[in-house]
Amino acid sequence: MFRGSLVALVTPFDDRNRVDEAALERLIEFHVREGSDGLVVAGTTGESATLEKSEHIALVRRAVEIAAGRLPVIAGTGSNSTAQTIDLSLAVGDTGIDAYLLVVPYYNKPVQEGLFRHFSAIADAVDKPVMLYNVPGRTVADLLPETVARLAKHPNIFGIKDATGDMERLRQIRALVDDDFMLYSGDDFTVFEFIKQGGHGVVTVSGNVAPAGMAKLCRLAAAGELEAAAELDATLQPLNEALFAESNPIPVKWAVSRMGLMSPGIRLPLTPYDERYHEQMRAAMATAGVEPAAAAVT
Repeated sequence: MFRGSLVALVTPFDDRNRVDEAALERLIEFHVREGSDGLVVAGTTGESATLEKSEHIALVRRAVEIAAGRLPVIAGTGSNSTAQTIDLSLAVGDTGIDAYLLVVPYYNKPVQEGLFRHFSAIADAVDKPVMLYNVPGRTVADLLPETVARLAKHPNIFGIKDATGDMERLRQIRALVDDDFMLYSGDDFTVFEFIKQGGHGVVTVSGNVAPAGMAKLCRLAAAGELEAAAELDATLQPLNEALFAESNPIPVKWAVSRMGLMSPGIRLPLTPYDERYHEQMRAAMATAGVEPAAAAVT
């Protein structure tokens, strides 16, 4: 199953606020060249919350076409409605995706039994593998280790992206699931420690900007080359800080635009990256070894 750096890909928009397919191709080709291990399309970083259903389907389909088997593509299709999630998941099921990423339902505040039934119903309905996604900082509801263990028994649920940044949570889940259940960090700040303690990879925001560095960090940590991994991780931490100075994906879209790969366009209710953080981002990119383009896209 998937390992290493799975990039939570930004969704590029053009000057008319439409999905920019030319920029999407540049982004995916960039990740193929830089050695990313996979792509997560239309997740939180991909602004799934503001994509219309037709856009969502077209975006996933085009990403699969561009990747052309060179990188696995995981489609974010989760929502706070079980029925709508099943509908969207089935709608992209024939695009050639490799798996689904399904976020914990937000706003509704379901109890653990509701979460179990939600994910079970979706996994029953689809014929592609499912990665759970727990991010209580955004969803409020928290998918607890005991519920993860129940869901891990479903033959269509292969792993979880855990964005709590809590290593004790990782240890609790590991103690309850089989060794073949895949564990992915959803927190770039702690990915080194996460893999060191038995995780299999990361679904990363920072990998949009420093894909080669994040992929190498995952490889070093997994191989037990801890000193080299720690040194590399230190060069990425300022970038992690800058990328979360405002709500994701506001900062990352600005950073990727500085690299000449896309415009910084973002959809309301998110707003452009505040100028007071620009110098912090420039310095962080330099520390991570990321070169700005000669002519950044505006």
